[in-house]
Amino acid sequence: MDAQRSFQVSPETEKFLCQQLLDQNQPISERFRALFSLRNLRGAAPRNALIQATRDTSNLLAHEAAFALGQMQDSEAIPALETVLNDLSLHPIVRHEAAEALGAIGLERNIALLKQSLASDPAQEVRETCELALSRIEEMKNTTISESSPFLSVDPAAPATCSSLRELREVLLNEKKSMYERYAALFALRNLGEDEAISAIVESLGANSALLRHEVAYVLGQLQNKKASDALSDVLRDVNEHPMVRHEAAEALGSIADNRCIALLEEFAKDPEPIVSQSCEVALSMLDFERSGKSFEYLFMQTPQVQQAS
Repeated sequence: MDAQRSFQVSPETEKFLCQQLLDQNQPISERFRALFSLRNLRGAAPRNALIQATRDTSNLLAHEAAFALGQMQDSEAIPALETVLNDLSLHPIVRHEAAEALGAIGLERNIALLKQSLASDPAQEVRETCELALSRIEEMKNTTISESSPFLSVDPAAPATCSSLRELREVLLNEKKSMYERYAALFALRNLGEDEAISAIVESLGANSALLRHEVAYVLGQLQNKKASDALSDVLRDVNEHPMVRHEAAEALGSIADNRCIALLEEFAKDPEPIVSQSCEVALSMLDFERSGKSFEYLFMQTPQVQQAS
C-alpha cells in the first residue's frame, strides 16, 4: 500500500511538487513525476494539490490524481471525490477513477454516494465502477480483506480464494458473472503469475466491458511479461477501442519496454486522442529515467533545484 511507502520532505520540496503538478506550462511527463511523488506524502498540501488536479484540462492527469487519492486512502478527500463523481461535465475516465477511489477508501458512508451514481451516471464504465466499489465496501464489512498486495497497490477487489487456475479463468471470461467476481479472478491470476495464468488474462482482453479490459491491461503492465506485448500492441493500435483501455495498454507496453514496444509508443505519442498520446509520452519519459539509472519520482533527489536540472 502507498501508506506503507510515505516519505517526509521539506516544506520547500512539498511546495515545489505541488506547484509542478499544477503548472500547465510543464510537460505532462514532469507533472506526472510530481504526481507520483505527492501520492507518497501525507497532509493537507499534497491532498489539496491532487484534488485540484482532478479538475485539470488533461483528462489523463485528472484521472491519475483521483486514482492517487484512492491509493492514499485519505478519507479527507471524500467530499472532493464525491463532487468529481457527480460532475457529468468531467470525462468518464475521471469520474470512473473517483468512484474507484471511494471504493478504495472503503468507508460505509461512501455507499450512498456510489449508489446514486450507479443509478444515474450515463456512462457504463462509471456505473460498472460504482458497482465494483460497492461490492468491495460490502466485502470489507463482512470479511477481513487483506490489503497486502504483492504489487503494493490497493486493488478494486480482493483476489479470489479458489486455487484452481481453470476455475479462475472460467470466472474471468464469464460474461454472466458480476464485475467484482471477474476482478477477483483477475487479481488471483495476476498473483499466480505463471504462463497459463497470463494467457488467461490476455484472453480476457476480448471481454465486453471496457472497464474490465482496461483493468486487464493495467494488470499486464504490473506483470511486465513480454508474452502480452502482441495483444497489448493490438489494443493500442485499435483507434475504435475505448481511450481508457488504450491508455492502460500504452502504460503496460512501457513497463514491458522491449524495442518493439518503444517504437509503438513513439508512433502513438502523436495519436489524436490526448489520453493516449500523453500516456505514451509519460511511458517514454519513465523509460528514459530508468535507462539513465534515475528515479522517475522527484522524492529521491535532495532538492527541487537538483530535480529541475536533471
